[in-house]
Amino acid sequence: MPDNAHESRDIGDHEVAVAGQKPQVLCLGGSNDQVAAIQQRFGDQMHVVRVGSPMRAMAELARGDFVGVYADAEHFSAAFDAGQVMQNQQILQSMSDGVLLLGSDNVIIWSNGRLGEWVGVQDVVGQNLYSVLSDPEILGSEFCPFGRALSTQHPSASTLRCEDNRCYRVHAAPLFEGSEQSRHLVVTIRDVTDEYHERQKLANIHQAGVELADLTPDEVADMDFNGRIELLKDNILHCTQDVLKFDVVEIRMLEQSTGSLKPLLAVGMKPEAEARELIASTEGNGVTGWVAATGQSYLCEDTSKDGLYLEGSQGAKSSMTVPLMLHDDVIGTFNVESPEVKAFTNSDLQFVEIFCRDLAVALNTLELLAAEQANTAAASVEAIHRAVARPVDDILNDAVNVMERYIGHDPAVVERLQRILMNARDIKQVIQKVGQSMAPLEARPASSRPEQRPALVGKRVLVVDEDESVRSAAHALLDRYSCVVETAHDGNEAVLMVRNLGQGQRYDAIISDIRLPDMSGHQLMLKLAEMSEHVPLILMTGFGYDPGHSIVKARQAGLKHVLYKPFRLDQLLEAVEQTVTPEA
Repeated sequence: MPDNAHESRDIGDHEVAVAGQKPQVLCLGGSNDQVAAIQQRFGDQMHVVRVGSPMRAMAELARGDFVGVYADAEHFSAAFDAGQVMQNQQILQSMSDGVLLLGSDNVIIWSNGRLGEWVGVQDVVGQNLYSVLSDPEILGSEFCPFGRALSTQHPSASTLRCEDNRCYRVHAAPLFEGSEQSRHLVVTIRDVTDEYHERQKLANIHQAGVELADLTPDEVADMDFNGRIELLKDNILHCTQDVLKFDVVEIRMLEQSTGSLKPLLAVGMKPEAEARELIASTEGNGVTGWVAATGQSYLCEDTSKDGLYLEGSQGAKSSMTVPLMLHDDVIGTFNVESPEVKAFTNSDLQFVEIFCRDLAVALNTLELLAAEQANTAAASVEAIHRAVARPVDDILNDAVNVMERYIGHDPAVVERLQRILMNARDIKQVIQKVGQSMAPLEARPASSRPEQRPALVGKRVLVVDEDESVRSAAHALLDRYSCVVETAHDGNEAVLMVRNLGQGQRYDAIISDIRLPDMSGHQLMLKLAEMSEHVPLILMTGFGYDPGHSIVKARQAGLKHVLYKPFRLDQLLEAVEQTVTPEA
């Protein structure tokens, strides 16, 4: 090898000579003898930089200026040349995501420049990735994504949260070069700050909604209805100011008999606005009256240009008003205002609509408690269960039907709907627990206490029937034994409810009429069997009515229990007990 061959540097072996100001030539592949011959040809006037892979060639092209590129035709296919390398580099640099070539020591070898733009650093090459991001917090279960990708030689991903509260989703994949174990990673980085904070906000809103009705026995033991309303107001203010970050809020309740909108809570509103008499009407009653009359949310982006807006808070430039809905009926309105034009987005509107679902249920719970105060505690609790069951079931039914249309098309919408499902189920259980704590078993007359059925406590039951009275009766009969009851109108909706239960969740018993609007009980059993080996089905029928021999076919397929209408309560309970405890 000639004397001046030591002037070259081999990136693959990490041997780098000082190039000074001499022009450089990039050499892709080639043997040591070929590189030495190239260096000898150029003499002391040039430095040869040797690389062994296209990705490293791209990294070198990004680091420095080269007067030429030499590609060994035997080492690389004829289709890959220096022009293609530079073209690929231009493609990567035009991507909206950050793309990095990372060494085993987490040092950045090459970058498409996006990361530098995000963190305000002109050149991140040669720096440790974690240092560039100011030692971020690693979120999730994968605490060492880059080390894991190198050690396992499989892709790894995680989320990094920086000191400035920005979040980045990183995906690291080994860069394979021949048969050797990879020492480098191709890392993509995506700025997911808005997405992460939206998820956090949704979780906080969900928790806040649950806490609205989470009134402990000690808190409400000596309170009348007005006292409970005041406690609920405190919870609402906490949610709107600390979680939703709204300083001006007004809540009005709708009197169904008169259409009048009565103020329940007002913070930051002008006294004359708070005292203003409003009714549910699309004309002459501002945005609040319009929302109450139509049941639709309303974004007022600029109060000075919106003829519907009536002044609420001093200097308000925009407002957002959402109906409080319970079982498709408007029971009130929720209004927030801001001194900024276009202060509220559609995303804000979606979050508030979810929160207002919980708020409506919480307010309705207290209304029920007031209406039932002359009755026994047990009657009050059962009234709450009956009133809450139908609207929550409607939310569940609507959500699973919408989710089915988005599966495979929009994962973000599916995730949001899954959270709404979880939210609705949690709200029902919380309100039931509150009712039980307000009317403990010991407070009930001995004659009204239901017999103990420990096998039913906490069991999830799905009731499938077109008849609304049957679905309502199922809630009334099974709720008192602490079953978690949900309903469906037909067979297809039942299948969707089963399919979209949360991970690890199942129905312990499914009670269905043998004649549904869209299928027979036997056909439903077959569809459910496609999703699970064990189908805990109970069929209901009138005496002697068995169209198409549905019960006979179902028994042949493994059906264990049949209820003949009209059945007694003890027959229903025994059938459910035997289904949820098949080993008994």
